[in-house]
Amino acid sequence: MTAPRPAQLDKIVQRFARINDPKRRYEQLLWYAKKLEALPSEAKVSENKVQGCVSQVYITAELADEKVHFKGDSDAQITKGLLAMLINALNGLSPAEIVQLTPDFIKETQLDVSLTPSRANGFYNIFKLMQKKSLLLMGDKTAEASV
Repeated sequence: MTAPRPAQLDKIVQRFARINDPKRRYEQLLWYAKKLEALPSEAKVSENKVQGCVSQVYITAELADEKVHFKGDSDAQITKGLLAMLINALNGLSPAEIVQLTPDFIKETQLDVSLTPSRANGFYNIFKLMQKKSLLLMGDKTAEASV
């Protein structure tokens, strides 16, 4: 049995699932991209870079009050939207909650059918790096700097 999906992730999944038109799903992703705060250039280093992504994607994670807070950026708007969607979905969860998630929810959003294979792969790589950073934070509860 899988753990219940966090409410904020479920809300985002439901929002995308209600959109029937693939073009509108892209518009929703672009809306998320516009809302993403800029990532400082000093955070754009190799340990924050998503590997296996055609676009340049960077993610930082820090722990505050036992909750993970992600920041990120991408040079491609659709990828930036995917990143922003994941940040909105996962910010404020505990590292354990993030590590336990499976990426199946992407199918429920129906984004997987709209995305090119390389973007879908990038989405999974972004998600996996967020989980990896959460796992690292689980091992160091005193982490104040970005991982």
